[in-house]
Amino acid sequence: MLNVEIFNTQTGKKEALKTIEPNTVKMYVCGITAYDLSHVGHARSQVVFDVIQRFLKYRAGYSVVYVRNYTDIDDKIINKAHKENVPFNVISERYIKEFDKDMELLGIEKPTYTPRATEFIKEMIEMVRVLIEKGHAYEIDGDVYFSVDSFKEYGKLSKKPLDELMSGARVEIDERKKNPLDFALWKRKRYDYEPSWQSPWGEGRPGWHLECSVMSSKLLGDSFDIHGGGLDLIFPHHENEIAQSEAYSGKPFVRYWVHNGFVNINKEKMSKSLGNILTIREICSHYHPEALKLFMLSHHYRSPMDFSYEKLDEAYTSLKRLYLSIKNWKIKAKESFDESFIDEKTKGELDNLEQSFDNSMCDDFNTAQALAVFHDYCKVLNKFYQNHIRDNDNKTIATLSYGYKKFLELAKVFGILQESAEDFFSKELDKTLKEHNITIEFIENKINERNQARAQKDYIKADEIRNQLMKLGIELEDTKEGTRYRIKV
Repeated sequence: MLNVEIFNTQTGKKEALKTIEPNTVKMYVCGITAYDLSHVGHARSQVVFDVIQRFLKYRAGYSVVYVRNYTDIDDKIINKAHKENVPFNVISERYIKEFDKDMELLGIEKPTYTPRATEFIKEMIEMVRVLIEKGHAYEIDGDVYFSVDSFKEYGKLSKKPLDELMSGARVEIDERKKNPLDFALWKRKRYDYEPSWQSPWGEGRPGWHLECSVMSSKLLGDSFDIHGGGLDLIFPHHENEIAQSEAYSGKPFVRYWVHNGFVNINKEKMSKSLGNILTIREICSHYHPEALKLFMLSHHYRSPMDFSYEKLDEAYTSLKRLYLSIKNWKIKAKESFDESFIDEKTKGELDNLEQSFDNSMCDDFNTAQALAVFHDYCKVLNKFYQNHIRDNDNKTIATLSYGYKKFLELAKVFGILQESAEDFFSKELDKTLKEHNITIEFIENKINERNQARAQKDYIKADEIRNQLMKLGIELEDTKEGTRYRIKV
């Protein structure tokens, strides 16, 4: 079991991970509100927490119970359904399916549970009933509000005084509330087209904050280890979750609050109001999804991330080089090998880098540092490969087999290099051919022209052909067996 330290938003410092249940991490992460296609901000959050759970599971030695919810009932969903004149669940189902496609595209592992808010209406009504009974909530004309004044620790996550929260928060305006910060637990039905459920307070539906408290407690218990989400959820969403959950159960809600930074476009936070939304689907139509992951992982999860196509291009080039490396190593690597033949110097370097990788990830999941170590690992193994490119002895086979296997284990933490190098380069070649409107026959004809030029010692023409193909994204490599081509890396 590795010693993992996590930055806890609530305490404002790094803390050693000590789980409630031995050897098991219980983690809840806020998912999407299903009313539109998911954007790069959603992608960052999902990549961050996917990597966290991957590291805890594959390297740190924990079992992980991971819950990520779907909000499938909300004002935005209802309004879109009303506009399209369809039931609300047609909208939510549509965008849940689209989100799932995006997650599959990004290679995000499926959480242990993916609950939907509407599956827990009965349990939500019960939590509201208990909160009223305990004096933490009150009903007005079919609406039920949580009384912030009844929970003395309100504000302990955002660490701001109530008067500051009151002036700065986007709170629901309702003069009937005892305190402007009081938030809705249950909303009465106001329009005929609104979906609703029967409750002791009349027809209505749950408030947004209530959903996560109920779903997390039912699937992970009243107290669990990690709760994650974007920085924008600290207040009011996560603050309100703490208040209603701890008021209900009388127990500490979450041990470690983990929040990822924003994605900025041209130094501004990505938002619909600014019209600078980039969808996952749009980016992945031009770039390999793992390139987007590499770009994101090059930033510490708590830091803001400035989106840049230039940086994404660099990540894409880096990904192609990583795939080329494993393609080369795999030629000599074998599944079973005799470790006694491994080159001790190279093994020592690789083992030290593997330890550095784990140390970086144990330090508040520092993917930026771990990724740098990962690239160093690749360089060490590439150097050995280049020095033994023509060798097929036991030392070469054992060393490359060992390094290749370990490298893929580290890659699994990031969720990259998850397809075979052959499939990767085949897809990339198809993409290059389509982008430049050329065919394999065209490339082969150009190679034949170049071979003829070289035979006639017309090296200027041969170089012109090489450069022409290079501009089309095709690299040539001259070998003893003849000229090979591949996509430019």
